[in-house]
Amino acid sequence: MEIDFQLVHLEKRFPLHISRGIHTGSDNLFVSLTSDGVTGWGEMSPGVTEGAASARVGRDALCEFWNPEMGRKSIHQIWRDARDAGVPPCALAALDVALWDWYGKKCGQPLYRIFGLSNHSVPTSMTIGINAPELVRERVPLALESTGGHLLKIKLGSPDGIEADQAIIEAVKEGLNGREDVILRVDANGGWKVDDALFMMKWLADRGVEYVEQPLVEGDEEILPVLFKNRPLPIYVDESCRFSGDIPKWADAVDGVNLKLMKCGGLTEALRIVATARAHGLKVMIGCMGESTLSISAGAAIGSLFDAIDLDSHLNLTNDPCSGAVLSAGAIVPTDSPGHGAFFIPPRKIDHVTA
Repeated sequence: MEIDFQLVHLEKRFPLHISRGIHTGSDNLFVSLTSDGVTGWGEMSPGVTEGAASARVGRDALCEFWNPEMGRKSIHQIWRDARDAGVPPCALAALDVALWDWYGKKCGQPLYRIFGLSNHSVPTSMTIGINAPELVRERVPLALESTGGHLLKIKLGSPDGIEADQAIIEAVKEGLNGREDVILRVDANGGWKVDDALFMMKWLADRGVEYVEQPLVEGDEEILPVLFKNRPLPIYVDESCRFSGDIPKWADAVDGVNLKLMKCGGLTEALRIVATARAHGLKVMIGCMGESTLSISAGAAIGSLFDAIDLDSHLNLTNDPCSGAVLSAGAIVPTDSPGHGAFFIPPRKIDHVTA
């Protein structure tokens, strides 16, 4: 099994501003694995907290880890070997998804069917970043029109404090123009201190927000019980839960976990996270980073497992090099093509390396 890499710069239509900074695009690594005339594809969206600040770091880690004979091992064993070898989770996600895509294509079946799942799922949220109120008012109707959906995920945790967060929510309400069918969800991205989190959760609950995600910064998990007691909103953790082994530590202090393929290392661990969370009575959601339709299609393949879905990053790209999962009635739906169903269409200018 031969491995190949292609690096593509993905540009966002609208910059995404969260509590940790502004993202205008990313250099993503597309990984292909070829054997027996079949090629599987995966994608890495880089991230410092996901182990690789750049696509080149991820590529180097995969080149050091991979050898052609590894294709004789099971996907689960390769995943474990890669974790033991210190392969960054976002790079491992690309490898793991490519392996599953290859397997699905070899079997001639879509991954959702191989996993014994339905191709139906709940609709995806559309993300509204931290912006000035006038921009928020403009983006809200655009986000809703682009999906035909009724779910918005609002990024809070503004560096300017909770007053700025409140102004964002009020601007969202104004941007809805009286629509009462739209559900609001909030992701603070670890941008609040505990007192602000306590205040904002009550304030948001009074304004009909459905849940809050990652209210405290990663590393402050011991304070979660303070928020969990008498909480006015359900609490999901994101960065605080990267792998299935993290779930038992916080299961008594949260209502759910948000997994991301780039954070957990791909589909293999994603399935374990869902199983572990359900065993602890928790809800589960799936999110994304700066990913194209390729990784979104991989996430959509297991979409029927989740209570909430945030698979919208590809909808904010000006140069998505992939096609695959489709938007239907606000939901991201996998196709019936074998594997994850996404196809990589190389742009004119790429950084191409074979290992």
